[in-house]
Amino acid sequence: MKKLTDRIQQIIEEAGGAWGISLYDLNTDESWETNEQEPFYSASVIKVPIMIAAFAASHRGEMKLSEKIELKREDIVAGSGVLQHTTPGTQITIYDLITFMIIQSDNTATNMLIDLLGVKNIQQVMKDIGLEKSKFYHKMMTVEVDREGRNIITAHEMTEMLKKLVTGKVISVYACEQMIAIMKKQQIRNSLPVKIPEPEEEIIGSLTEWELANKTGNVSGIRHDIGIFYVGKRNFIASVLTKGLNDLDSPEWIGKVGLEIYQYLKQTE
Repeated sequence: MKKLTDRIQQIIEEAGGAWGISLYDLNTDESWETNEQEPFYSASVIKVPIMIAAFAASHRGEMKLSEKIELKREDIVAGSGVLQHTTPGTQITIYDLITFMIIQSDNTATNMLIDLLGVKNIQQVMKDIGLEKSKFYHKMMTVEVDREGRNIITAHEMTEMLKKLVTGKVISVYACEQMIAIMKKQQIRNSLPVKIPEPEEEIIGSLTEWELANKTGNVSGIRHDIGIFYVGKRNFIASVLTKGLNDLDSPEWIGKVGLEIYQYLKQTE
């Protein structure tokens, strides 16, 4: 793993800015971290703990993921996602809201889920799964002036969260399977996987060469990607947080890290 981490260190030095990285090899139990406890503004990565809170509420019987919620005009906010362009009055299942929140980073869907779950409930679930330095306080695109704090995360805690997800230690094995299945459908693929060549599937129905269950997050000057790599029989967690990089260049730099991880997993398969 040292060759991989040496290459990543070179990328960090070339890119500049501030990086928080936490890597964990699920097959060898090796790990590597740098600035792993540094708090970063979460951007949309906070949507993964919100997803966990929704599945936890369903598990407790407080709601059903098949229940439908009405989209109201006052729910609509800008930024990522398609629901901002959807007609108010549309009925959307909670499961679909979760899916939109993760795979399109839909801010309107996220805020509807926050209203449904409640801020205090989301905060408690985050504590329950071991997130101590990572905090949740506010909705997307509607940050109040007198807010209690900013949504923040650390690379170490994001990797620990993903480790619990991938080993079935959050809520239930079934819930973890559903959440990872959603993350594998990610449509925003402009960071960790952006430089990895797409698999060539000549045989219909054949197993994919690689998959990534991930969640991105970015606002001006900040770009993150956290995910679980599945390359052949190799499995690897990466949490890559950045700030201070040029917004046009940051996806490319994170993509270089993703490519190094992919190549490492292919070589050690």
